[in-house]
Amino acid sequence: MVAQILSGQKIAAQVYAELKERIDRLKSHGIVPGLAMVRVGEDPASVSYMKQKEKIAQKMGIYSKFIVFPEDTSEERLLAEIKKLNDDSKFHGIIVQLPLPRHIDPRKVIEAIDPQKDVDCFHPLNVGKLLIGEPYLLPCTPHGVWQILLRSGYSPEGKHVVICGRSNISGKPLFAILIQKKAGANATVTVCHTGTPNLAHFTRQADILVAAMGSPKAITTDMVREGAVVIDVGVNRVPDPTEKTGFRLVGDTDFEALLEKAEAITPVPGGVGPVTVAMLIWNTVTACEHQVRLS
Repeated sequence: MVAQILSGQKIAAQVYAELKERIDRLKSHGIVPGLAMVRVGEDPASVSYMKQKEKIAQKMGIYSKFIVFPEDTSEERLLAEIKKLNDDSKFHGIIVQLPLPRHIDPRKVIEAIDPQKDVDCFHPLNVGKLLIGEPYLLPCTPHGVWQILLRSGYSPEGKHVVICGRSNISGKPLFAILIQKKAGANATVTVCHTGTPNLAHFTRQADILVAAMGSPKAITTDMVREGAVVIDVGVNRVPDPTEKTGFRLVGDTDFEALLEKAEAITPVPGGVGPVTVAMLIWNTVTACEHQVRLS
């Protein structure tokens, strides 16, 4: 058996085609969805992510503004900029790229964003709505995972999903999405983490295994049952002298070994990442529709 490789690029292309119709409809009413992207400092990963997001936003015909502050920018200055963006009707979505410098409290920054414009879905109000099953928007990475499963024919309904990782960005919100009593969800969900004894005992029970641990090749082939669907959320840099950059990107699973055991698996790069960016555009368009009462 050779696993089906679940291409995030292909699924993202499907999403963009659907979004283009919604964007064109908004524009026919004289409305252009607007996205403001804020970064503090020059963290290489953040620079790369923001450029990718800006490129896609422009390609999709969304009005985007890219705001960069130096590393030593004060928390007060950043909060003042967020207030300006909250009050600016040209912007329907706001993201502040994490991580932030140590002198800036990310909780204060996240809570300063208008929940209606919180297209990352990190604001406590939006997190609460997600948990009770009445979401305004869905967080981009877990939403991307869900879309990959649904669009590839691997609905979580009635399946045992094991999530390795309990971050506020991936693990916890994915649990909240999949546990809901609704079509495409209704999964039995186990969340494992660094405090879980005998991790392999749980991962081998999974119909769908989601690796979101931030540790290269942490999930080995002996930890996965034959025929499982594996979604790899991890993006890790490992040294590789054969690459010009001196490193290459790998996921949280042993991808090559699992090709011979899993029924389907996402690659890194090219799996969850492209769909995560597509979900940011999805959220921006959805937020715009809500704010102008057009759905």
